[in-house]
Amino acid sequence: MAELILRAPFATHWRGRDAFAEAFAVQGEEHRALEQRQTLSFVLEGKRYFIKRHRGASWGEILKNLLLGRLPVVSAHNEWQAIARLGAVGVNTPLAVAYGRRGLVPSRLQSFLVTEDVGPHCTLEDYCRDWSHNPPSPREKWQLIREVAQVTRLMHGAGIAHRDYYLCHLLKVEGKAGLTVIDLHRALCKRSLRQRWIIKDLAGLYFSSLAIGLTQRDYLRFIHDYTAQPLKQAIADAGFWREVEARGMKTLRREQRKAA
Repeated sequence: MAELILRAPFATHWRGRDAFAEAFAVQGEEHRALEQRQTLSFVLEGKRYFIKRHRGASWGEILKNLLLGRLPVVSAHNEWQAIARLGAVGVNTPLAVAYGRRGLVPSRLQSFLVTEDVGPHCTLEDYCRDWSHNPPSPREKWQLIREVAQVTRLMHGAGIAHRDYYLCHLLKVEGKAGLTVIDLHRALCKRSLRQRWIIKDLAGLYFSSLAIGLTQRDYLRFIHDYTAQPLKQAIADAGFWREVEARGMKTLRREQRKAA
């Protein structure tokens, strides 16, 4: 079983060649290297790209993830599908220009995904880093909260759970309207999401915002914008939002223990 989609310039550059061999032979600057996955940046015809290469996953790694209640990532298919779905609902992502997957046995799958470099950008983690002691104007803060809420609502409405949803994976890209979502390799794509996946994403976002000086009013504004409902109606499901808060605080305590 094989899937292969090549867009310019790779449709021409790899024409008549084994695209999988070409993808796994690409040389460049290594940004991440795990046992089964590697991320590189490289330049082709004067333009910068990123390539993620997956070599399946060992049965031990698959079993460990399942025992921990996690869905193992065995190929680039998740990210390819998530990018397509997000683009369809108007959410910015890195533009995918080449994708391939071959094999049936999860431990022996080969896959790759090539995306364009988004260009000069700032992650929201960096953009908001000084807010706690150098706060922005209320107008700027509320506009950004609205943008984050809108992107999150559209993503979940499209049946996508990011699964690593933190401020560092939301970008303000120079010269581009709206936020850009990155690092979708663990994304879960469904017809509709179970509540636990939505809570996990929102809890990750909440955890990553705890150090930037947001007020209770700011969080209520996010809830209002995320649900697109009057606030009284938006907070009616108090148990849902308490679970988001509890999971976010649990992550904070875990990270504090690691740092101690």
